[in-house]
Amino acid sequence: MQYRNFGKTGKKVSILGFGAMRLPLLNKEDNGSIDRKKSIQMIRYAIDHGVNYIDTAYPYHDGKSELLVSEALEIGYRDKVNLADKLPSWKIQSSKDLDIYLNEQLQKLRDTKIDFYLLHALNQKSWEKLYSFGVLDWLQKQKEIGKIQCIGFSFHDAYPVFETILNAYDWDFCQIQLNYMDIEYQAGMKGLKKAVSKGMGVIVMEPLKGGRLAKPKGIMKDIFKKEGASREPVQWALDWVWNLPEASMALSGMSSLPQVKENIKYAQLAKSNHFSKEDHQFIETVQKTYESLINVDCTKCGYCMPCPYGIHIPLNFEFYNDARFVPISQLKTQYRNFLSEEQRAKSCKLCGECEDKCPQKLHIREILVKIAIAFK
Repeated sequence: MQYRNFGKTGKKVSILGFGAMRLPLLNKEDNGSIDRKKSIQMIRYAIDHGVNYIDTAYPYHDGKSELLVSEALEIGYRDKVNLADKLPSWKIQSSKDLDIYLNEQLQKLRDTKIDFYLLHALNQKSWEKLYSFGVLDWLQKQKEIGKIQCIGFSFHDAYPVFETILNAYDWDFCQIQLNYMDIEYQAGMKGLKKAVSKGMGVIVMEPLKGGRLAKPKGIMKDIFKKEGASREPVQWALDWVWNLPEASMALSGMSSLPQVKENIKYAQLAKSNHFSKEDHQFIETVQKTYESLINVDCTKCGYCMPCPYGIHIPLNFEFYNDARFVPISQLKTQYRNFLSEEQRAKSCKLCGECEDKCPQKLHIREILVKIAIAFK
């Protein structure tokens, strides 16, 4: 495993981080039904092979990710890693809630401290709310008493909001969405460089864009096979991030042991500033082609779920994107087999609850209406 300096913290982190957000399930319809045995095996294998950053969060797997991570870090594994967790920003309704949720998380983690603590999924609205509750003074206090070691935030909004948050506090690190398709999206490349200029460590999330860059289909599959055969699609995406010397780490939400093994292998081979002119040209070709094919720019993060009416929003979006590669007539049978009547787009009641939660700011109701028409 390779390691990079993590900003001004004095820590070194593995260039591959393990995100406990997409763990294997016993029941695909129940996001809380974590396959305990497989998940613990994956996390411990990653640590045994040099991964020293394990990331979880309050809502992951319907609140059960923290419990699973705690169990995986038994028998000495906790001492080998930096443990990251996140304050559920959307649940904070008063300054008292700050202590309530942190203490609950420490209890679930069965720990007395969290190495890397983030304000989760900040946007302008959540930032202004937390700021009004005195979150910065609170974070500093938790750091001084030893409950938190390093202070950061994850981000989902426009760049000007990102810069406002950066300038409000002497942060240790941040976590931003960045991949070769999201160079100018949200904080983007500009945000990466700005954070590094302030001495911050930067964690890159969604390096595979929710898995969309891992399994190209149709014309994209042909492009990778003909022009990008020197690397697998997953390696191209991860290498693009690791090629950036400013990026401390690529955080990957891995779902199987083979994925863990594959990503560790790629991390062992990665270098910064190693892309050739031909490599950059290939990525430009991929970028332009993907942009012409995407229907919905969804990363399948699942923040929109659960829908109060039972709609499986990410899976509807996945089928809609597949329709750019395969005729809808060929997808309708699969659509009806995979999704119950309740889970289909036509069941949307236009309540808008999902849009308030979506970090990508997608117009979900409008898209669901289009999907309902397309798959009727």
